[in-house]
Amino acid sequence: MQPMTEYLLLNNNNKLPEISHLKPFRAIVVIENEVSSEWQYKVSKWLVNSGCFYMMAWGKECSSWDDSVDFANVELSENFEVTDENLVMTTWHENDPIEKVFEFAKIPALFMNPELKNLLILHIANESKEQQFKTMYQVA
Repeated sequence: MQPMTEYLLLNNNNKLPEISHLKPFRAIVVIENEVSSEWQYKVSKWLVNSGCFYMMAWGKECSSWDDSVDFANVELSENFEVTDENLVMTTWHENDPIEKVFEFAKIPALFMNPELKNLLILHIANESKEQQFKTMYQVA
């Protein structure tokens, strides 16, 4: 199967679509809009439930996304026990240019788990940057 790269634009409180066809996948979460902590946690649980095993956050309050996905991973694990089989790796990149996050997603993140061929670019913003982000990933 060919690796997939999908882009998804979300705003605060958008309905979360079905993305489990990407499982297992890496996700770059680009946060340009402020979101409620409740919605952030809902999105974090959705990512984990959908098969995200590596999440990289960049943008507004990106370190809180790292924590939120970690908490969701623990909550959704059987008996709150995270094992090697269900561990979701998380990183945040608040001091990096966005291009470095795309490089990280392509090389180190994929190197750490070569099974994660699919990528979701989750963009939390008002305007799409689909072509720009997909190009960044291609040239990284």
